[in-house]
Amino acid sequence: MGHFQKKAVTKQDIPTASLPDIIFMLLIFFMVSTVLRETTVQVRTTLPQAEALTKIDQKRLVSYIYMGPRKLDGNRLGDTSVQIDDALVEDLVNVRTIMYRKLVEQPKLIVSLKVDETSEMGIVLDVQQELREAGTLRINYSSRREIPS
Repeated sequence: MGHFQKKAVTKQDIPTASLPDIIFMLLIFFMVSTVLRETTVQVRTTLPQAEALTKIDQKRLVSYIYMGPRKLDGNRLGDTSVQIDDALVEDLVNVRTIMYRKLVEQPKLIVSLKVDETSEMGIVLDVQQELREAGTLRINYSSRREIPS
């Protein structure tokens, strides 16, 4: 008669020796594949055309100011507004404060103005004056390349 013999008990532990390697590889994967959040532009900026353009190589030195008609619901446009980063600037005096703080953080700051071609020049001049008061004198005007006819 065959008796059933009890087999030796095996351990069911999961080997964890390679776990730090796997975690490290996942961390690198997510760091490389993550896309940084872009600025949500709340104003229309149809840039004017220009013949001679210069590209700025060091994008980390650039801070953008958007000026143009404010985008409203239903593809409507409002009054000309100024936007720095993700925030609309209601009082233009705040441009001076915001840009001065950015200049303190980055002394080689370049301010790039992205101005809609239909914007009132008065607001552009007011923003320029506030930038002058803040000491941010390196100003760039963004435009699109003129297509030859």
